[in-house]
Amino acid sequence: MTETEKSPLLIPSSTTVLLGCSQDKPASHESDYDRKIELKAFDDSKAGVKGLVDSGLNKIPFIFIDNKANLNCHHPTKSLDSSQLSIPIIDLKPVDQPTQSIVNQIQSACEKWGFFQIVNHGIPESVLDGMIDGIRRFHEADSEIKKQYYSRDMSRKVRYFSNFDLYAKQVANWRDTLRCRMAPSPPEPQEIPQLCREIIMDYSKQIMELGFGMFELLSMALGLNPSQLKNKGFAEGLLLLAHYYPPCPEPELTMGTSSHSDSSIFTILLQDQVGGLQVLHENKWVDVPPIPGALVVNLGDLMQLVSNDRFKSVNHRVIAKNKGPRISVASFFVMEEDGSRVFGPIKELLSEDNPPVYREVPLQDYLTHYNSKGLDGTSSLSGFKI
Repeated sequence: MTETEKSPLLIPSSTTVLLGCSQDKPASHESDYDRKIELKAFDDSKAGVKGLVDSGLNKIPFIFIDNKANLNCHHPTKSLDSSQLSIPIIDLKPVDQPTQSIVNQIQSACEKWGFFQIVNHGIPESVLDGMIDGIRRFHEADSEIKKQYYSRDMSRKVRYFSNFDLYAKQVANWRDTLRCRMAPSPPEPQEIPQLCREIIMDYSKQIMELGFGMFELLSMALGLNPSQLKNKGFAEGLLLLAHYYPPCPEPELTMGTSSHSDSSIFTILLQDQVGGLQVLHENKWVDVPPIPGALVVNLGDLMQLVSNDRFKSVNHRVIAKNKGPRISVASFFVMEEDGSRVFGPIKELLSEDNPPVYREVPLQDYLTHYNSKGLDGTSSLSGFKI
């Protein structure tokens, strides 16, 4: 790609930044196209994907082009919509006295799908709507406000960025993220953006309480004492990722979020009504349609490991769309990041007929591996099998 062939794209920042666009031809020589330079230009703008859209582009930058996106997401034989097959929907009422029927439904969903939606979970719909609105306010705020929070420093409890794995993956995803680590040691209120501070604190408190209830139901679904997962320290941490997917001018060329499984014990997802989430089931992509008032629960890699493969952590993704924005809030229930923490299959689940599938793994080793490879669609667990 020569300089005369390049169709420049302006990113709002203090410095003019040029990015190659989708109509540009792939470079035949590294000197013609330096991906690292373009990634850094995008990152240094601190404007995210929202900044690109605000600049008025009608072609996506080359760093977002996924050559597999059109084949994988828009081929009619590659996915099943909700009219053909749908993930389980589980009614949790009454949540304070779970019946064996609810436990059985959760057990079946965890073993067959690794994904299910919950209704009558106890969080008012007004709080769910308020959370979506608050995250929208932040992501649609003036770029100078958001830049104060833009960082790739993993030690910061609250930060804004685009693509945590921007430099690890070959293709960037079409989304921006506000990340808040809310437990076990929450940020000071003033660390959270004022535009969404109150609702994030309220929502996080309620989602943590719901998470404790889900830990009890999951323990019972495994045939364990209701408090066992919590007592093992699995319910200590809460990480909140509030995603913003701007409308994409060329959705067939990129992904909102690439195929991946979560690193958590489990995740509770709040999504708006735009849609786009899909789960891989029996080698087919199945839509997870938004249901007003519902929350999505999906198991993470750590749950699959500690359950010794009884419960499944499955790949899921978000397809890019030319409408939106799409807003979602993923609440990850994670173990506290302690360098001395080691975890493995729960011993009460093991027997001669069910020997351990995984070795005991230092938590830090697992997280380092997960974060370094990024959302590349491959399992993070394969390297830890016996």
